[in-house]
Amino acid sequence: MSTPTVYRFSFGPWNISEGADPFGPDVRAPYPHDRKFALYRQLGFEGVQFHDDDVVPELDAQTAPQIAARSAEVARVLRDEGLTPEFVAPRLWFANQTVDGAYTANRAEDRAYAWERTRKCIDIARAIGCRAIVLWLAREGTYAREAKDARLAYQRLLETVNQILGYDREVEVWIEPKPNEPTDQAYVPTTGHAVALAYASADPRRVKTVIESAHALLANLDPSDEMAFALAHDKLGSVHLNDQNGLKYDQDKNFGAANLRAAFNQVRVLEEGGYGRRGEFVGLDVKAMRTQAGSPVTDHLRTSRELFLHLVDKVRSYDRTRVEQCRAARDYEALERYTLKHLLGVGSR
Repeated sequence: MSTPTVYRFSFGPWNISEGADPFGPDVRAPYPHDRKFALYRQLGFEGVQFHDDDVVPELDAQTAPQIAARSAEVARVLRDEGLTPEFVAPRLWFANQTVDGAYTANRAEDRAYAWERTRKCIDIARAIGCRAIVLWLAREGTYAREAKDARLAYQRLLETVNQILGYDREVEVWIEPKPNEPTDQAYVPTTGHAVALAYASADPRRVKTVIESAHALLANLDPSDEMAFALAHDKLGSVHLNDQNGLKYDQDKNFGAANLRAAFNQVRVLEEGGYGRRGEFVGLDVKAMRTQAGSPVTDHLRTSRELFLHLVDKVRSYDRTRVEQCRAARDYEALERYTLKHLLGVGSR
Protein backbone atom coordinates (compact mmCIF):
# COMPACT_ATOMS: atom_id res chain seq x y z
CA MET A 1 0.00 0.00 0.00
CA SER A 2 1.46 3.35 -1.01
CA THR A 3 2.20 6.06 1.55
CA PRO A 4 -0.52 8.75 1.56
CA THR A 5 0.48 12.06 0.03
CA VAL A 6 1.43 14.80 2.46
CA TYR A 7 0.17 17.93 0.77
CA ARG A 8 2.01 21.25 0.66
CA PHE A 9 0.15 24.52 0.27
CA SER A 10 0.86 27.88 -1.33
CA PHE A 11 -0.76 31.26 -1.85
CA GLY A 12 0.21 34.64 -3.23
CA PRO A 13 0.64 37.81 -1.18
CA TRP A 14 -2.32 39.33 -3.07
CA ASN A 15 -4.57 36.84 -1.26
CA ILE A 16 -4.08 38.88 1.90
CA SER A 17 -5.85 41.74 0.24
CA GLU A 18 -6.34 45.33 1.17
CA GLY A 19 -10.10 45.31 0.83
CA ALA A 20 -10.31 47.31 -2.39
CA ASP A 21 -13.83 47.37 -3.79
CA PRO A 22 -14.49 48.62 -7.37
CA PHE A 23 -18.04 49.54 -6.34
CA GLY A 24 -17.23 51.55 -3.25
CA PRO A 25 -14.60 52.51 -0.68
CA ASP A 26 -11.84 50.24 0.60
CA VAL A 27 -13.16 48.13 3.47
CA ARG A 28 -9.84 47.20 5.10
CA ALA A 29 -6.62 48.98 5.89
CA PRO A 30 -3.60 47.98 3.77
CA TYR A 31 -1.28 45.39 5.29
CA PRO A 32 2.42 45.90 4.49
CA HIS A 33 3.57 43.61 1.69
CA ASP A 34 6.86 42.61 3.29
CA ARG A 35 5.15 41.60 6.55
CA LYS A 36 2.97 39.02 4.80
CA PHE A 37 5.77 36.46 4.53
CA ALA A 38 5.85 36.00 8.30
CA LEU A 39 2.21 34.84 8.21
CA TYR A 40 2.71 31.87 5.88
CA ARG A 41 4.09 29.22 8.21
CA GLN A 42 1.72 29.99 11.07
CA LEU A 43 -1.19 29.46 8.65
CA GLY A 44 0.20 26.10 7.47
CA PHE A 45 1.64 27.28 4.14
CA GLU A 46 5.17 26.95 2.82
CA GLY A 47 4.89 27.94 -0.84
CA VAL A 48 4.75 31.50 -2.17
CA GLN A 49 3.19 32.45 -5.48
CA PHE A 50 4.68 35.60 -7.00
CA HIS A 51 4.11 38.13 -9.71
CA ASP A 52 7.37 39.65 -10.86
CA ASP A 53 6.59 42.96 -9.18
CA ASP A 54 5.70 41.21 -5.93
CA VAL A 55 9.44 40.50 -5.81
CA VAL A 56 10.63 43.80 -7.35
CA PRO A 57 8.11 46.63 -6.90
CA GLU A 58 7.98 49.24 -9.68
CA LEU A 59 9.86 46.76 -11.83
CA ASP A 60 9.81 48.80 -15.05
CA ALA A 61 11.58 51.68 -13.31
CA GLN A 62 14.41 49.55 -11.86
CA THR A 63 17.91 49.04 -13.27
CA ALA A 64 19.41 45.57 -13.66
CA PRO A 65 21.57 45.97 -10.50
CA GLN A 66 18.52 47.14 -8.53
CA ILE A 67 16.49 44.16 -9.75
CA ALA A 68 19.28 41.78 -8.76
CA ALA A 69 19.67 43.36 -5.32
CA ARG A 70 15.96 43.27 -4.53
CA SER A 71 15.67 39.67 -5.78
CA ALA A 72 18.54 38.65 -3.52
CA GLU A 73 16.84 40.35 -0.57
CA VAL A 74 13.58 38.46 -1.18
CA ALA A 75 15.50 35.19 -1.56
CA ARG A 76 17.02 35.81 1.87
CA VAL A 77 13.60 36.51 3.41
CA LEU A 78 12.25 33.28 1.97
CA ARG A 79 15.16 31.30 3.41
CA ASP A 80 14.77 32.95 6.81
CA GLU A 81 11.03 32.18 6.87
CA GLY A 82 11.46 28.62 5.56
CA LEU A 83 9.43 29.33 2.43
CA THR A 84 9.66 28.06 -1.15
CA PRO A 85 8.85 30.19 -4.22
CA GLU A 86 6.39 28.16 -6.29
CA PHE A 87 6.34 30.33 -9.41
CA VAL A 88 6.78 33.85 -10.75
CA ALA A 89 4.34 35.36 -13.26
CA PRO A 90 5.01 38.41 -15.44
CA ARG A 91 2.35 41.02 -14.69
CA LEU A 92 1.35 41.95 -18.22
CA TRP A 93 -2.00 43.65 -17.77
CA PHE A 94 -1.36 46.97 -16.00
CA ALA A 95 1.18 48.66 -18.25
CA ASN A 96 0.10 51.05 -20.98
CA GLN A 97 1.87 48.81 -23.50
CA THR A 98 -0.41 45.87 -22.63
CA VAL A 99 -3.84 47.47 -22.90
CA ASP A 100 -4.37 45.69 -26.23
CA GLY A 101 -2.71 42.50 -25.06
CA ALA A 102 0.95 41.69 -24.59
CA TYR A 103 2.26 38.83 -26.70
CA THR A 104 -0.69 39.20 -29.11
CA ALA A 105 -0.75 43.00 -29.27
CA ASN A 106 -1.10 44.41 -32.76
CA ARG A 107 1.80 46.85 -32.29
CA ALA A 108 5.30 45.39 -32.56
CA GLU A 109 6.68 47.77 -29.92
CA ASP A 110 4.08 46.52 -27.41
CA ARG A 111 5.03 42.92 -28.10
CA ALA A 112 8.68 43.86 -27.61
CA TYR A 113 7.83 45.35 -24.20
CA ALA A 114 6.01 42.13 -23.26
CA TRP A 115 9.05 40.02 -24.07
CA GLU A 116 11.43 42.33 -22.20
CA ARG A 117 9.19 42.17 -19.13
CA THR A 118 9.02 38.38 -19.44
CA ARG A 119 12.80 38.13 -19.70
CA LYS A 120 13.13 40.15 -16.47
CA CYS A 121 10.57 37.85 -14.84
CA ILE A 122 12.61 34.76 -15.73
CA ASP A 123 15.76 36.35 -14.33
CA ILE A 124 13.91 37.20 -11.11
CA ALA A 125 12.56 33.67 -10.81
CA ARG A 126 15.99 32.13 -11.09
CA ALA A 127 17.44 34.67 -8.65
CA ILE A 128 14.99 33.63 -5.93
CA GLY A 129 15.40 29.91 -6.64
CA CYS A 130 12.29 29.26 -8.73
CA ARG A 131 12.01 27.27 -11.97
CA ALA A 132 8.37 27.89 -12.93
CA ILE A 133 6.96 30.81 -14.92
CA VAL A 134 3.17 31.16 -14.97
CA LEU A 135 1.55 32.79 -17.97
CA TRP A 136 -1.87 34.15 -17.11
CA LEU A 137 -2.78 35.53 -20.52
CA ALA A 138 -4.96 38.26 -19.04
CA ARG A 139 -5.40 40.65 -21.97
CA GLU A 140 -4.60 38.16 -24.72
CA GLY A 141 -7.97 38.32 -26.41
CA THR A 142 -10.42 40.87 -27.77
CA TYR A 143 -13.64 42.73 -27.15
CA ALA A 144 -14.31 42.64 -30.89
CA ARG A 145 -13.21 39.49 -32.70
CA GLU A 146 -12.27 41.43 -35.81
CA ALA A 147 -9.70 43.40 -33.80
CA LYS A 148 -7.04 40.71 -34.15
CA ASP A 149 -6.06 37.87 -36.44
CA ALA A 150 -6.73 34.93 -34.09
CA ARG A 151 -4.60 32.46 -36.07
CA LEU A 152 -1.66 34.86 -35.94
CA ALA A 153 -2.31 35.49 -32.23
CA TYR A 154 -1.99 31.79 -31.44
CA GLN A 155 1.19 31.60 -33.48
CA ARG A 156 2.59 34.48 -31.46
CA LEU A 157 1.67 32.79 -28.18
CA LEU A 158 3.46 29.62 -29.28
CA GLU A 159 6.49 31.66 -30.36
CA THR A 160 6.54 33.28 -26.91
CA VAL A 161 6.45 29.91 -25.15
CA ASN A 162 9.34 28.71 -27.32
CA GLN A 163 11.25 31.94 -26.68
CA ILE A 164 10.98 31.38 -22.93
CA LEU A 165 12.09 27.76 -23.27
CA GLY A 166 15.08 28.89 -25.33
CA TYR A 167 16.04 31.72 -22.98
CA ASP A 168 16.34 29.39 -19.98
CA ARG A 169 16.94 25.69 -20.55
CA GLU A 170 15.67 24.67 -17.10
CA VAL A 171 12.60 26.84 -16.60
CA GLU A 172 9.10 25.41 -16.95
CA VAL A 173 6.18 27.35 -18.45
CA TRP A 174 2.83 26.88 -16.74
CA ILE A 175 -0.09 28.29 -18.72
CA GLU A 176 -3.11 29.41 -16.66
CA PRO A 177 -6.25 29.42 -18.83
CA LYS A 178 -9.24 31.70 -18.28
CA PRO A 179 -12.11 32.39 -20.69
CA ASN A 180 -12.79 36.05 -19.91
CA GLU A 181 -12.04 39.07 -17.71
CA PRO A 182 -10.60 41.50 -18.43
CA THR A 183 -11.26 40.69 -22.10
CA ASP A 184 -14.70 39.56 -23.25
CA GLN A 185 -13.19 36.49 -24.88
CA ALA A 186 -9.65 35.34 -24.14
CA TYR A 187 -7.26 33.24 -26.14
CA VAL A 188 -6.35 29.90 -24.47
CA PRO A 189 -9.61 29.79 -22.48
CA THR A 190 -9.44 26.16 -21.31
CA THR A 191 -7.05 23.44 -20.18
CA GLY A 192 -7.34 21.75 -23.56
CA HIS A 193 -6.03 24.87 -25.30
CA ALA A 194 -3.10 25.06 -22.87
CA VAL A 195 -2.21 21.39 -23.31
CA ALA A 196 -2.37 21.77 -27.10
CA LEU A 197 0.13 24.64 -26.87
CA ALA A 198 2.34 22.47 -24.69
CA TYR A 199 2.45 19.66 -27.24
CA ALA A 200 3.14 22.12 -30.06
CA SER A 201 6.05 23.71 -28.18
CA ALA A 202 9.75 23.10 -28.70
CA ASP A 203 9.98 21.15 -25.42
CA PRO A 204 6.57 19.74 -24.37
CA ARG A 205 8.11 18.22 -21.25
CA ARG A 206 8.59 21.72 -19.80
CA VAL A 207 5.19 23.18 -20.64
CA LYS A 208 2.28 22.51 -18.29
CA THR A 209 -0.88 24.17 -17.04
CA VAL A 210 -2.25 25.74 -13.88
CA ILE A 211 -5.94 25.07 -13.33
CA GLU A 212 -7.97 27.48 -11.25
CA SER A 213 -11.34 26.23 -10.07
CA ALA A 214 -13.15 29.50 -10.79
CA HIS A 215 -11.65 29.85 -14.26
CA ALA A 216 -12.98 26.42 -15.25
CA LEU A 217 -16.39 27.30 -13.85
CA LEU A 218 -16.40 30.58 -15.80
CA ALA A 219 -15.93 28.49 -18.94
CA ASN A 220 -18.93 26.39 -17.82
CA LEU A 221 -16.65 23.40 -17.30
CA ASP A 222 -16.13 21.13 -14.32
CA PRO A 223 -12.82 21.87 -12.54
CA SER A 224 -12.29 18.23 -11.61
CA ASP A 225 -12.60 17.16 -15.25
CA GLU A 226 -10.11 19.85 -16.30
CA MET A 227 -7.68 18.59 -13.64
CA ALA A 228 -8.21 14.98 -14.73
CA PHE A 229 -7.49 15.89 -18.35
CA ALA A 230 -4.22 17.60 -17.38
CA LEU A 231 -3.22 14.71 -15.12
CA ALA A 232 -3.89 12.22 -17.92
CA HIS A 233 -1.29 14.08 -19.99
CA ASP A 234 1.08 14.71 -17.04
CA LYS A 235 0.58 18.44 -17.59
CA LEU A 236 -0.70 19.65 -14.22
CA GLY A 237 1.95 22.02 -12.90
CA SER A 238 -0.24 23.42 -10.13
CA VAL A 239 -3.80 24.16 -9.06
CA HIS A 240 -5.44 27.31 -7.76
CA LEU A 241 -8.35 26.15 -5.67
CA ASN A 242 -11.26 28.45 -4.91
CA ASP A 243 -14.96 28.62 -5.72
CA GLN A 244 -17.35 30.59 -7.86
CA ASN A 245 -21.03 31.49 -7.60
CA GLY A 246 -22.24 31.91 -11.16
CA LEU A 247 -20.82 32.80 -14.54
CA LYS A 248 -19.66 36.33 -13.84
CA TYR A 249 -16.45 37.95 -12.65
CA ASP A 250 -13.76 35.89 -10.93
CA GLN A 251 -14.88 35.80 -7.30
CA ASP A 252 -12.06 33.80 -5.61
CA LYS A 253 -14.43 32.51 -2.93
CA ASN A 254 -13.30 30.06 -0.25
CA PHE A 255 -12.67 26.58 -1.63
CA GLY A 256 -15.91 24.61 -1.35
CA ALA A 257 -17.96 27.63 -0.29
CA ALA A 258 -20.35 27.52 -3.25
CA ASN A 259 -20.32 23.82 -4.20
CA LEU A 260 -19.01 21.36 -1.65
CA ARG A 261 -19.55 18.33 -3.89
CA ALA A 262 -17.56 19.92 -6.71
CA ALA A 263 -14.77 20.60 -4.22
CA PHE A 264 -14.88 16.95 -3.11
CA ASN A 265 -14.47 15.80 -6.71
CA GLN A 266 -11.51 18.11 -7.27
CA VAL A 267 -9.78 16.66 -4.23
CA ARG A 268 -10.74 13.14 -5.31
CA VAL A 269 -9.23 13.60 -8.78
CA LEU A 270 -6.03 15.08 -7.34
CA GLU A 271 -5.70 12.34 -4.72
CA GLU A 272 -6.46 9.49 -7.11
CA GLY A 273 -4.23 11.01 -9.79
CA GLY A 274 -1.19 11.13 -7.53
CA TYR A 275 -0.97 14.90 -7.53
CA GLY A 276 1.46 16.18 -4.91
CA ARG A 277 3.64 13.08 -4.74
CA ARG A 278 6.41 14.88 -6.62
CA GLY A 279 6.19 17.90 -4.34
CA GLU A 280 3.59 19.87 -6.31
CA PHE A 281 1.84 22.52 -4.27
CA VAL A 282 -1.85 22.83 -3.62
CA GLY A 283 -2.23 26.49 -4.44
CA LEU A 284 -5.08 28.56 -3.09
CA ASP A 285 -6.30 31.72 -4.79
CA VAL A 286 -8.94 32.93 -2.38
CA LYS A 287 -9.84 36.44 -1.26
CA ALA A 288 -11.52 37.62 1.90
CA MET A 289 -15.10 38.83 1.46
CA ARG A 290 -15.36 42.47 0.53
CA THR A 291 -17.40 43.21 3.65
CA GLN A 292 -14.98 41.50 6.07
CA ALA A 293 -13.45 43.79 8.68
CA GLY A 294 -9.95 43.60 10.15
CA SER A 295 -6.35 43.69 8.99
CA PRO A 296 -4.74 41.38 8.14
CA VAL A 297 -7.58 39.02 7.28
CA THR A 298 -6.35 35.44 6.91
CA ASP A 299 -9.26 33.21 7.91
CA HIS A 300 -10.20 32.62 4.26
CA LEU A 301 -6.80 30.98 3.73
CA ARG A 302 -7.05 28.92 6.90
CA THR A 303 -10.62 27.87 6.08
CA SER A 304 -9.80 26.77 2.53
CA ARG A 305 -6.76 24.77 3.62
CA GLU A 306 -8.69 23.06 6.41
CA LEU A 307 -11.56 22.25 4.06
CA PHE A 308 -9.14 20.70 1.55
CA LEU A 309 -7.62 18.48 4.24
CA HIS A 310 -11.05 17.52 5.54
CA LEU A 311 -12.05 16.49 2.02
CA VAL A 312 -8.82 14.50 1.70
CA ASP A 313 -10.06 12.44 4.66
CA LYS A 314 -13.43 12.07 2.94
CA VAL A 315 -11.75 10.89 -0.26
CA ARG A 316 -9.56 8.39 1.58
CA SER A 317 -12.55 6.93 3.44
CA TYR A 318 -14.68 6.78 0.28
CA ASP A 319 -15.65 3.13 -0.21
CA ARG A 320 -14.07 2.29 -3.57
CA THR A 321 -15.50 -1.25 -3.55
CA ARG A 322 -18.97 0.13 -3.16
CA VAL A 323 -18.36 2.68 -5.90
CA GLU A 324 -17.20 -0.02 -8.31
CA GLN A 325 -20.22 -2.17 -7.47
CA CYS A 326 -22.54 0.74 -8.29
CA ARG A 327 -20.69 1.38 -11.54
CA ALA A 328 -20.84 -2.27 -12.55
CA ALA A 329 -24.59 -2.43 -11.85
CA ARG A 330 -25.16 0.94 -13.49
CA ASP A 331 -26.86 1.92 -10.25
CA TYR A 332 -25.95 5.59 -10.27
CA GLU A 333 -28.83 6.55 -7.99
CA ALA A 334 -27.29 4.38 -5.28
CA LEU A 335 -23.89 5.89 -6.00
CA GLU A 336 -25.25 9.41 -5.65
CA ARG A 337 -27.05 8.57 -2.43
CA TYR A 338 -23.92 7.04 -0.95
CA THR A 339 -21.73 9.98 -2.04
CA LEU A 340 -24.06 12.61 -0.59
CA LYS A 341 -24.44 10.78 2.72
CA HIS A 342 -20.70 10.23 2.86
CA LEU A 343 -20.12 13.96 2.47
CA LEU A 344 -22.74 14.70 5.11
CA GLY A 345 -21.16 12.23 7.51
CA VAL A 346 -24.29 10.16 7.99
CA GLY A 347 -24.61 6.40 7.70
CA SER A 348 -26.07 4.88 4.54
CA ARG A 349 -27.30 1.49 3.46
